[in-house]
Amino acid sequence: MKNILKTAGIQMSASPSLETNLSKAGSLIALAVSEGARIVCLPQLFNTIWFAHSIDKKNFSLAETSGGHTITAMQEEARKNRCVLIAPIFEEASGSFFNTAFVIGDDGEVIGRYRKMHVPQLPLWEERSYFSPGDLGFPVFQTPYAAIGVQLCWDVFFPEGFRILALKGAQIIFAPTASAFERSRGRWERGMQAAAHSNGVFVFRVNRTGKEDKQEFYGKSFCAGPDGEFIVKPGGSSDGVVIADVDLETMAAVRREWVFLRDRRPGEYKEISEKER
Repeated sequence: MKNILKTAGIQMSASPSLETNLSKAGSLIALAVSEGARIVCLPQLFNTIWFAHSIDKKNFSLAETSGGHTITAMQEEARKNRCVLIAPIFEEASGSFFNTAFVIGDDGEVIGRYRKMHVPQLPLWEERSYFSPGDLGFPVFQTPYAAIGVQLCWDVFFPEGFRILALKGAQIIFAPTASAFERSRGRWERGMQAAAHSNGVFVFRVNRTGKEDKQEFYGKSFCAGPDGEFIVKPGGSSDGVVIADVDLETMAAVRREWVFLRDRRPGEYKEISEKER
């Protein structure tokens, strides 16, 4: 008999009102849990508008500490709903600023956090003007349901993070994103499907929705299995819950057939870290 773990991605748009965003997130988390989800992931910077479309010092007022209103509220949601929750926010810590995903246990306690490692500076994604690169490495979070990792948006195009997480035992890697312009959607999907297959893990992409200024975030969240095939295909573009039924036992079967991790040659990869370009 299969041992199925239900996981959920929350597709949601954001407004300028923090309270409205937290209320919407809470309602969608409750809906996900009512459908059986034990691990629930929110999209990148779910509690704010996408302020990084431009550079404005006033936007630093949106940053919060680990003890701020958003994480405190999400701790209560995790505790109330008895679910593991991944909540990405604009974090302020000792005068530094990060794009951070907090992982909260089903007891409401913070298990840990991942800070976005690869920070882009592109038109409408002016992120280096706000976020320092992550300084916590690539942690794997042990939950009662699965070992999980996080890669935030631009991170997914860098295979090293996925590989490190897989080698450290991650079974499901959640990828909260803020992707707009649907013409590029296929590139994101192919990249994450390849990461799932080459590492023999599940990759669950959770995207924002909604039109904001010059960007329209297209949602279409999905989950790829350890063979790289979709177990949940990209769907709609509106607010809602995407449920992925994860059978962790399939990982071993895929890895026996596709022995990428076995056939690695770590000693031959020094040039990756030695060369800047």
